[in-house]
Parts: sequence; structure tokens; C-alpha cells
Amino acid sequence: MYELEGKVAIVTGAGGRRGIGRAMATRLAREGADVVVTDIMKPPRPEDEEVGWKGIDSVVAEIEAMGRRALGLYSDVTDAGQVDEMVERTINTLGKIDILCANAGSQPGGDRKLLIDVEEADFDLVQRVNVKGTFLCCRAVCRHMVQRGGPGKIVITSSRAGKQGTARYATYCASKFALIGITQSLALEMAPYKVNVNAICPGLVDTERVSYMADALRPDDVSAEDYRQIMLEDRARIIPLGRPAQGEDIANTAAFLCSSQSDYLTGLSISVSGGMGMD
Repeated sequence: MYELEGKVAIVTGAGGRRGIGRAMATRLAREGADVVVTDIMKPPRPEDEEVGWKGIDSVVAEIEAMGRRALGLYSDVTDAGQVDEMVERTINTLGKIDILCANAGSQPGGDRKLLIDVEEADFDLVQRVNVKGTFLCCRAVCRHMVQRGGPGKIVITSSRAGKQGTARYATYCASKFALIGITQSLALEMAPYKVNVNAICPGLVDTERVSYMADALRPDDVSAEDYRQIMLEDRARIIPLGRPAQGEDIANTAAFLCSSQSDYLTGLSISVSGGMGMD
């Protein structure tokens, strides 16, 4: 449909079994792209171990089963040296980079509190992963794209929380608002090289992150799993289309933005939220 044959993509934060990154990576592969998937080392979740899920190794296997080339790299996006190595290894192995999906994000936790209760370390961690990590990945990939004269596609995962503040989400909102600013500025800087830069702003997506959010936000007398279900059901009632997003919903938009059909779109922050916040 989107004819990505011959393209090489990097997708960061792609190791989650139910995550947006995995959905993006496999969707781009189905469209014909060769894909590098990256993530940090994480302790395995018991529910993932039960089904034999092995993080980015499993994503690589899925992509290769489609007949595409794939490379799995453990990379910390907050470390400039590791990001530069990720880019170098991609170029050395697959020859170039046409697409970056800067999707890696911080795990919800101590930041999901009233601002007056957030510890400095928790605030710094979210900004380091979400903002600095995106900056480092975009800088390294865009240097390559500029050097070869373009074209290219950059897709940044922001959030509906990057467009509207929410109580107990100030730290996260600050990081996601920043990503929209990076998107707009980078789009102007890269336009002469025919590199399109756009952001996707999901609402609540039914991924592993919801479990972490539930654990951070739940009352003491409610389990994380029960509160996760409450969050999903409460959100479904107020979403015009009647359900939270799945990773594939976000991946569908990413595939379009990575294709030639989006060549005249840049600097956008597209809400993929089932009608919540129509802007």
C-alpha cells in the first residue's frame, strides 16, 4: 500500500510485546522496509516469559519472517555514544537510513504525582528519556540524511499530553509538549533536504505502559491490574470512537507518514486518539 521497498527504518523503543514500537516496526516491514529495532535491556515480564517473548529478538524474528532484513540493537537513547553507534551500525549493516521513528519513552512511575510532590530525579529522568533521547536520535539520523542530501522521514511519538495538560501528569506533559516544539523546529531545518518531520500524538494506548501507569496512580486498596481495567473502561466511555487505541492504530499513521504519500506534510502533530481532542 505504501511501497516502502528499499527503505531502511530505525524504530526506537520497540521491544514491548504490546507496544507501539513493535507495531510500528512490523507495519513498516509489511510495507517493504528493512528495519532496525532498538530498546534498552529490561527485566522480562512474567506474562511475556510465559509466551516466550524475548523483546527485540522476537521483533527481529517477526520482521525476518516477512522476508525483510532486520537488526536488533540494545541502545540507551539517553547516551549520545550509544545513539551514534546505533546509527553507525545501521549504516554499516543496511547501507543507509531513510526513516526514523523516535518512539522510545520513559516508564511511568514516580513522575505521575502532583507537581509539588514530584522528586527532582523523577522529573529529570522523564526529560532525559523523552526529550534528550529524541534529540540525540534525531540529531544523529538527520546528520546522516543531510550528508547524503535527503530525502527522509522522521516520525516522533509525542502524545495528547503534549497538547493539553493533565493533573498529575505535569512532568510527562512537559516532555511531550517539548517534542512538539522539536518537531516543528526540525521540520523547518530539514525541509531543504526534503526530510519530512512529523509527530504522532496518541491518546491512551492499550500497551504495557498502562500497567505501569495504573500502578503509579492506583489507590492503595486497588490492585494494579484492577486499576488498569478501570482506566481502560473509564477512557472508553469518553472516547468518541468508543475504545482506547491499540498499537496498530498508531502504526497505521506512522506508515502513512513514512511513505511518499505524506511528502507534502511536515511539522504536524497528529492526534490519534479516537476523537478525543479534535485538533
